Amino acid sequence: MRLTVIYENHAGFVKGLLGGHGFSALVEHRGRRVLIDTGTDGEVLLSNMRELEIDPGEIDFVFITHGHYDHTGGLKAFLNAREEPVPVIAHPGIFRRRVALKPRRRDIGIPFDRGELEGLGAGFILKEEPFEFAPGLWSSGEIPRRTWDRAVGYVEENGRLIRDPIPDDIALIIDLEDGVAVVTGCGHSGVLNIAWHAEDVLGKPVRALIGGLHLRDAKKELLNEVVERIDAERLYAGHCTGLDEYAFLKAGLGGRIEPLHVGRVIEL
Repeated sequence: MRLTVIYENHAGFVKGLLGGHGFSALVEHRGRRVLIDTGTDGEVLLSNMRELEIDPGEIDFVFITHGHYDHTGGLKAFLNAREEPVPVIAHPGIFRRRVALKPRRRDIGIPFDRGELEGLGAGFILKEEPFEFAPGLWSSGEIPRRTWDRAVGYVEENGRLIRDPIPDDIALIIDLEDGVAVVTGCGHSGVLNIAWHAEDVLGKPVRALIGGLHLRDAKKELLNEVVERIDAERLYAGHCTGLDEYAFLKAGLGGRIEPLHVGRVIEL
């Protein structure tokens, strides 16, 4: 398995790459190429893909971890850069209308209509349960919240705002034979829940957990629980993990955790 970070909050150390709030990565595994999320800005996404010599037309699947703008904002530009349709793996709830109230009320969901994206070649495969969509590549499906989660924002239903539990927050699980790698976009389901669920789905230990862990502004007690209970052999954390929170985890986990940046390559 080879993962290349395409979109991340931090640009890293490769000339020509752009950082920006959001997440996207390319996973190459058993001859298939999966684009995980598309960041916030399509121009940034495509610019980084060019610099990293990743051809949008050679992507076999798109995998959307959840329906927030910073993981789907580049999807329209990506589809426009292709000539052929592409399967898009996600949860049925990704198109719910989502809003945040701080620092002001604003939309934070997918900034496109489903029909618009389908017209550009997106073939949505939306399932709530875990399933293998290509050899060794699994959608986690909905992730049970056994302990705390990191859900944010609201959804609008019948003119009322209710807390958004983000049930569509899923992860890509990659079968590595002797274990699994798990790629999460934001980790709204809770990093511990995600790791435990991945172990249950394939019955194998988590060798690596990669992506945003959504621990920014988390209480010390919660961070301590991650350090004490996380099962993953290694963590590669970025996006919404939080700088201070990453430092706390680094102090507790040492060499088990490393940061992400645009252009970072992870091979397992």
